Amino acid sequence: MYRMELQTINTLVNGEIDYEDLQSKLLVNKNKPAIININIGTTFKGAIDDLDFVIQTLENCGYSNDNYYIHCDAALCGLILPFIKHAKKITFKKPIGSISISGHKFLGCPMSCGVQITRRSYVSTLSKIEYINSADATISGSRNGFTPIFLWYCLSKKGHARLQQDSITCIENARYLKDRLLEAGISVMLNDFSITVVFERPCDHKFIRRWNLCCLRGMAHVVIMPGITRETIDSFFKDLMQERNYKWYQDVKALPPCLADDFGSKNCMCSNKKMHN
Repeated sequence: MYRMELQTINTLVNGEIDYEDLQSKLLVNKNKPAIININIGTTFKGAIDDLDFVIQTLENCGYSNDNYYIHCDAALCGLILPFIKHAKKITFKKPIGSISISGHKFLGCPMSCGVQITRRSYVSTLSKIEYINSADATISGSRNGFTPIFLWYCLSKKGHARLQQDSITCIENARYLKDRLLEAGISVMLNDFSITVVFERPCDHKFIRRWNLCCLRGMAHVVIMPGITRETIDSFFKDLMQERNYKWYQDVKALPPCLADDFGSKNCMCSNKKMHN
């Protein structure tokens, strides 16, 4: 949209940014300022980029604080990480420029909305939209005035304690699902501090539709939100195992796919496990 030169950075097998590739491309473009998008929970694998390591990489490549801008896309995990012990904090005490958080995801607002927080020095440059008598930087020149009411309501109703409890519960339930799948010999991956459980794609399209699963290549994922209980997880797991044992892999010649290339050999439980090791 801005007709700026774009560099796409490779990712690691877990979905996290490839820091070596970032460094090499920063060095190649050392004479130019850098605008970097950091993912605090990628859409499919739930990977969280290491903000501190990205900042250190910029410094190692000779970038001063006034020569780069970091945006943190925390659409889903922005309301989770602050409540989790040992998770690295995303804070403006670090040299970031902005952070965005969705209101319709973890918070549960009934319509798409979000908040972007940035530094006051950047806000002062916003353009004044004369006909609505307001400062705005959106493409359309205006925003939905109804969504802030939903955001306020959801935050007020839940409060700090409920948000903290939701975050902890979702993290624990995601680990619970991962452990159940792992014990059953199903290839599965769960990133640290993530609520997105990635596992082998079910063979039956009806099963995928029944459970409303999001799929990519040989993978599927489940996002453990506050409304997902242990009972729901157990029901899903039971249904999955019945389909696997009595339909998809009833024939001994039928084997689950190898997902070593998709989310790492340590997470792949296929028949080639020994070869991975």
